[in-house]
Amino acid sequence: MVTNSSHACVENDRIRWIKLSSVNIPLKTAVSDAKVLAGRQPALKDVALLFAEIETVNGHSGLGFTYALRTGGPAQYAHAQEIAPGLIGEDPNDIAKLWGKMVWAGASVGRSGVATQAIAALDTALWDMKAKRAGLSLAKLLGAHRDSVRCYNTSGGYLQASVEEILEKSTESRERGIGGIKMKVGHPNRALDLQRVEAVRKHLGDHVPLMVDVNQQWDRTTALRMGRALEQFNLEWIEEPLDAYDVDGHAALSAALDTPVGTGEMLTSEREVAEYIKRGAIDLVMHDAPRVGGITPFLKVAAMAESHGLMMAPHFVMEIHLHLAAAYPHQAWVEHFEWLEPAFNERLEIRDGHMIVPSRSGLGLTLHEQIASWTVAKIEIGKRP
Repeated sequence: MVTNSSHACVENDRIRWIKLSSVNIPLKTAVSDAKVLAGRQPALKDVALLFAEIETVNGHSGLGFTYALRTGGPAQYAHAQEIAPGLIGEDPNDIAKLWGKMVWAGASVGRSGVATQAIAALDTALWDMKAKRAGLSLAKLLGAHRDSVRCYNTSGGYLQASVEEILEKSTESRERGIGGIKMKVGHPNRALDLQRVEAVRKHLGDHVPLMVDVNQQWDRTTALRMGRALEQFNLEWIEEPLDAYDVDGHAALSAALDTPVGTGEMLTSEREVAEYIKRGAIDLVMHDAPRVGGITPFLKVAAMAESHGLMMAPHFVMEIHLHLAAAYPHQAWVEHFEWLEPAFNERLEIRDGHMIVPSRSGLGLTLHEQIASWTVAKIEIGKRP
């Protein structure tokens, strides 16, 4: 009787309260990639985060977030305010149904971009809650294939940094236990890119995984020539060599190079990423859960990538992607950025080139009190007892 009653209690649970918070976390140092050098974007100085906290009638809770770089944070927050009320009174277990309800609530502005990025915070909070109810980490709830995932650092390899700074940061990362190093390329002077990559490869040695990221700033001819020139450095992959929507170009480049080619971080819907997979246009899928709309669509892309035998290296937000990469059957990487660490009380453990999946339930995250000083707007929807 107790078991059945408890089961019925969970099944009849309903969402009663949602809190949305718009937060700007400053970076210690502004960073620049190839988009900045090309004059297309300013240097990145902070990260805008949209946090969603959800509670149910039975006292269960979940925490989720999405993010924006440079622009879009206020838009995500505004859209979330419009769609979140539709979750009040709904069963939090019906995550797929609720994702559909949210995307259709904002259908007039589309099913990608800001619309899905706003949904991601709420969708992730629902998955966090589901795992917490089960007493499992999110990775275990999804069916983990491993307890740790290979990790690499990106934050130390931006273009505003000198070669000496990159070498120093790469040494620090390796000493911390991080497995690989990714550096930005895309200087107008292509010879400078090659010199910098050569210096980092020599510093790391031949066997440390090294990746480069172009941030979409090469044309097809340059990408092919540079890709061939970079073959000598035995790179783990070349990331975003072309415009994010150039599927044909990526397909041709991937076929021409020995070095794996990856992209996906700038795509903002399941269908956009799926087109690359269907066309065999990439060797490495690099989609981003907050950008494609949350964990629900991320898992659909992952299932498709799995069926095609692709490697996976989700972009940014290691706090979420660690769990998703651990649940992916094929080779996976997670990207280390310390930028979001101040938002949380917990720290992810890194050891022997791997990031360890936390044993805490859900995402294993709680918000640090310092968040209050970075919060620019917040709203509560529904009622708490």
